[in-house]
Amino acid sequence: MQKKISSALISVFYKDGLEPIVKELHRLGITIYSTGGTQQFIEDLDIPCVPVESLTSYPSILGGRVKTLHPAVFGGILGRRDVPQDISEMKEYQIPVIDLVIVDLYPFEETLAQATSSSFTGKPEESEKMIIEKIDIGGPSMIRAAAKNYKDLLVVAAKSDYASLVELLVNQEGETTLEQRRAFAAKAFEIVMHYDIAISNYFNPGAVSPLALSGTKQALRYGENPHQQGVFYGDLNKVFDKLHGKELSYNNLVDVDAAVQLISEFSEMAGQSQVFAIIKHTNVCGIASRPTLKEAWDAALAGDPESAFGGVLVCNGTVDKATAEAINEIFFEVLIANGYQADALAILQTKKNRILLTLKAAPGANAQSKTVLNGVLTQENDKGNYAEWKESGGRETTDAEKEDLSFANIVCKHLKSNAIALVKNKQLIGKGCGQTSRIDSLRQSVEKAKQFNFDLNGAVMASDAFFPFDDCVKLGHAAGIAAFIQPGGSIRDKDSIEYCVQHNLAMVITGLRHFKH
Repeated sequence: MQKKISSALISVFYKDGLEPIVKELHRLGITIYSTGGTQQFIEDLDIPCVPVESLTSYPSILGGRVKTLHPAVFGGILGRRDVPQDISEMKEYQIPVIDLVIVDLYPFEETLAQATSSSFTGKPEESEKMIIEKIDIGGPSMIRAAAKNYKDLLVVAAKSDYASLVELLVNQEGETTLEQRRAFAAKAFEIVMHYDIAISNYFNPGAVSPLALSGTKQALRYGENPHQQGVFYGDLNKVFDKLHGKELSYNNLVDVDAAVQLISEFSEMAGQSQVFAIIKHTNVCGIASRPTLKEAWDAALAGDPESAFGGVLVCNGTVDKATAEAINEIFFEVLIANGYQADALAILQTKKNRILLTLKAAPGANAQSKTVLNGVLTQENDKGNYAEWKESGGRETTDAEKEDLSFANIVCKHLKSNAIALVKNKQLIGKGCGQTSRIDSLRQSVEKAKQFNFDLNGAVMASDAFFPFDDCVKLGHAAGIAAFIQPGGSIRDKDSIEYCVQHNLAMVITGLRHFKH
């Protein structure tokens, strides 16, 4: 649903990058409302601007602490254009419709860093005053109000989005789509959340703030070890139906998360039939794709039957009786499946502590976070298998190798770095992970394959990062590896490539690294 911008409210601390927006708004005939320094900035460009105080009948008061906190402003932002009573009340109280809100926040974190640095020469009370006065009130309120009403207006809450706004105004002549308004609203809420957490951390130094976490608080038996307390924040019922077994532990949840991330890759890949995987300490220790789930289970288990003991199992199909009977022969902690046939469920429920989960939907989060030092690291999820498929060896890959290489690259993506995965006929037959050198991971993977009597002749190798030297392809070739897949990017890529060319080996460069620390 498209909306035409007819009016805009601009109130920003930083003016850099604002000029092109203001000029474009003026070109489009959009009424601009503003306050204080922003108003002066706009007027200095010889562009007309309506002062907010003409709407509120109040000047900026209390040293600038109160400027926009007024129904005439928030009514114009929050008024719903499809609710007749809202429109009627806005007309009755002469509240203007506001279609675009451009607001940033006082620089709290920058001021905090300045006021607490060794170079600050003021008194402690001056430092405190500086910090407190940079806790924005009106800004977050306007941003939240505008984001809440994204169906009717656009909110821009950071100068990093100014260029996108200018492009939108130029290309769409002041019209916005619902999808665009929702996307900007999502960014706005993230900005306000980050701001509030920074303030909370200032008042609670050293505390681990749960503000960024959503959902219910669930106490766990203990954390990673019995002497550590553990808590889960979230709603598992949105992800699973729990059919049987004891409560999930901290370590269970960590492994279950790894299992779900892995299996969701194969649910999305074309050409994959039934996939079964075994997870141990977040690493894949067995995985295979076969026409039936029972065959996939047998092949996955054969990959490393020792490590499978006490693992977390996951598959992308419905567990039948034959598969359940086979699985029932080993000890495992958790089984995750799309569903269970009644007779299969009866077999698996014979062990009272065994946890059986039906996966309803993979979690939709687009980012990952973890605490480090006195803060939190956040990053986008590692999406995709490869960015390109560049045949760089001494020959083209065969169709069968292509399937195995694609399969191996996904498996390698879900192993801890440095990671190597050896695959043959869509079965993991050897893996090395968590080593301090890539060649050590390769040695580990070759030894694993030999331990369980796999023939490596004709197998393929995936590496989560580039080969810094040609030693990996040499060792792999000596073991029987026929094709390699790796992201490339080493200054010595040519060494590995030339070896493959000289020995008629296939090598694919993907352009996409998959580190997992």
